[in-house]
Amino acid sequence: MKTTWRSASLAAGTVAVLALTTACGSESGTSASSQNVGATAPAGGIGGVGSGYGQVGASASPAPGGVGSGTGAQGGSTGELAVAANPELGKILTDGAGKTLYRFDADTAEPPKSNCDGDCATAWPPVSADDASAGDGIDKSLLGEITRSDGSKQLTVGGWPAYYYAKDANAGDTTGQGVGNKWFALTPEGKKAKGGGGGGGGGGDAALAGLSVRKDPNLGDIVVDKNGMTVYRFLKDKAWPKPVSNCNGACLEKWPAVAPVEANDTKGVQKKGLMSFTRGDGVKQQTVNCSPIYTFSGDKSPGDINGQGVGGTWYAVAPDGKLVGAPGQ
Repeated sequence: MKTTWRSASLAAGTVAVLALTTACGSESGTSASSQNVGATAPAGGIGGVGSGYGQVGASASPAPGGVGSGTGAQGGSTGELAVAANPELGKILTDGAGKTLYRFDADTAEPPKSNCDGDCATAWPPVSADDASAGDGIDKSLLGEITRSDGSKQLTVGGWPAYYYAKDANAGDTTGQGVGNKWFALTPEGKKAKGGGGGGGGGGDAALAGLSVRKDPNLGDIVVDKNGMTVYRFLKDKAWPKPVSNCNGACLEKWPAVAPVEANDTKGVQKKGLMSFTRGDGVKQQTVNCSPIYTFSGDKSPGDINGQGVGGTWYAVAPDGKLVGAPGQ
């Protein structure tokens, strides 16, 4: 049985903008969500180098399975889903043409909701629910759909919205596995496939909160994401009176933006100034104490702090949002 979940009204974004000044511009501000504020656009425009979600840009090849590029573009045929045995990832889901299906850590399954739009949906085209069906080894009760903001229907598996990866050129490709430590191939149960893949990292459903605190033997208490990866701030960013990221283009390939996290999905992190905002490239990014936060591509495993002090501008984040070990902190 399919259950339809409709996206929240876009009008909510307007209300969020009005709340931003209070949240980041005054002492009385508290947490807010999804603030639609501008940030410096990447060099070369929105269709440039990636945004931390594996963007392929406006000149990318057509998406797999006939799915067009752009937000909610679902022009192709999904067909009968199948279970493929991948030597590195185990059992994963594919569409009728053998293209790998993925899920995104920034989405939610209860209720099902996609947080991948704009450039993100160009790199990760949503899988159409219109003609999707369950093949052998797939529980059809796990299949559902959501209605995206453009009115198209996106397939969900175990509640998780399903996507293709535009860089998967052929049937059986899994180059999207582990990208940004946020994208993973789907198992037939809707879980994250473990190990392997082109992006590295990840595997299994993490038990950590969206943001939590880890005690590092060298740095003390630092913020980590839901995969246990160290979170960083960039000295060139701005927090007041509104968040502005100055990490764009190639910078975001090395320092992926942390996707939005609900305030009730955090543990030990200061709630004041805990919000998300929309960057100039259309990607939503999380903040701590109104400062944009990132992970580091050079950190391969939970607990790594290879990004600490890089270039004298990147530092781990304390639970109150301050930079750990930075000059003057």
